[in-house]
Amino acid sequence: MNPSDFQLFQTRRQFFGRTALGLGTAAMAQFLGQNEAFASSAALHHTPKAKRVIYLFMSGGPSHLDTWDYKPKLNEMFGDDIPNEVRDGQRITGMTSRQKSLPVCPSKYKFTKHDNNDSGVWVSELLPHTATVAKDLCVIHSAFTEAINHDPAITYIQTGSQIPGRPSLGAWLSYGLGNESEDLPGYIVMHAKTSFAEQSLFGRLWGSGFLPAEHQGVLLRSQGDPVLYLKNPPGVSRADRKVQLKALEALNREQHREFGDPEILARIKQHEMAYRMQTSVPELMDLSGEPDEVFKLYGEEARVPGTFSACALNARRLAQRGVRNIQIFHRGWDAHGNLPREHESQCKDVDRGCAALIKDLKRLGMLDETLVVWGGEFGRTSYCQGKLTKENYGRDHHPRCFTVWMAGGGVKPGITYGRTDDFGYNICDADGEVLKPQPDKHHWTPGTVHIHDLNATILHLLGIDHKKLTYRYQGRDFRLTDVHGHVVHDIIA
Repeated sequence: MNPSDFQLFQTRRQFFGRTALGLGTAAMAQFLGQNEAFASSAALHHTPKAKRVIYLFMSGGPSHLDTWDYKPKLNEMFGDDIPNEVRDGQRITGMTSRQKSLPVCPSKYKFTKHDNNDSGVWVSELLPHTATVAKDLCVIHSAFTEAINHDPAITYIQTGSQIPGRPSLGAWLSYGLGNESEDLPGYIVMHAKTSFAEQSLFGRLWGSGFLPAEHQGVLLRSQGDPVLYLKNPPGVSRADRKVQLKALEALNREQHREFGDPEILARIKQHEMAYRMQTSVPELMDLSGEPDEVFKLYGEEARVPGTFSACALNARRLAQRGVRNIQIFHRGWDAHGNLPREHESQCKDVDRGCAALIKDLKRLGMLDETLVVWGGEFGRTSYCQGKLTKENYGRDHHPRCFTVWMAGGGVKPGITYGRTDDFGYNICDADGEVLKPQPDKHHWTPGTVHIHDLNATILHLLGIDHKKLTYRYQGRDFRLTDVHGHVVHDIIA
């Protein structure tokens, strides 16, 4: 291996360690090697508002029109074709492109405004529990994306690219912040049970891409062992396992001295973490020590592994144990037909758990330093897909505007940000003028939140400048937001 190749293989952790040794401070080098949280704190670009993020991802595209974005005018135009000037030639999917008409479809659900002022939050009757924490939420109505189909849209919002292979948001955070916990990974993912699991979720959504493998998310399962192969094989004791790992580490370190490949160091760290997880994960998943008042908050369903409430409770427990990046995926929000039946079930799944998580974090004094994010990959159309009645309807994919909310972690509580037109179809300004943001340009349209802006803001709240968190791969410096993204300072407290 030539010297330039060896330098390209060096990780930031190696750099910290080698620099410390060069200064002759062996003790500090050992400390840096053992405590990534300290090493990464020196790399923060500014004082963070939050220490960790819990991302509640509603896979499939929740209908903003039936949950958060109140549009009473749609009732006046029930069944009429959506005006051409509203659609303005926007691309639609093949699922509705052959429909003879695109009839306006109002929500059948009642909305209530919480905190009676200009910035109050409207919440649908589908989310009665979440409504109780409305004053803690920053509800963004003007999120948007270019992707109109599920897989590229989910890949886009999770990795910053519609093309698979890039590191996920959680992997970037792990790379930038390091790991605060010695016994648990820095990035943990859970899948909550659902009655409508249409779309598949692929490991690349929480993968490390071209970053070192130690930064990928670890999936906690709700059935069987929480992590595959966590238990030792029959006849192998914990002491035996430790001896095996020590021997394997020696071989790996010899390889690393010869080749300098950072993936070898990642493998060593993963082996060590897996050994510690044999004790920490079973303790984490055992909820028997939680007091009854906690289950009154999250509901009895929190006692059932894999439910959204159980995942939300485990998210709080993970946050308490120093895990910085926690993500819960809940599938089944793709309501092309029979939306009321499906969304009523979906909202019932997540409503109580979302509210309980915020109340629990607040009760423990953790909400101010924990950023909670809720949202999907896009929204749903204000016109009906299929047959329309007042009691039943479906909605197609709608990337032009959708709703995301955030709580805690340095965002302003009890506010809404951004607006949509009377149809919930386009982002508009305070005067109702439609805005046409161009994410491929280097300027930003105030009041709009492209998914690159959302990710840039999440990184900012955690102390990271999204333009400076980069990784060189194939001759180019990559970042989560590619060459785009602006921090939405208006929502930051």
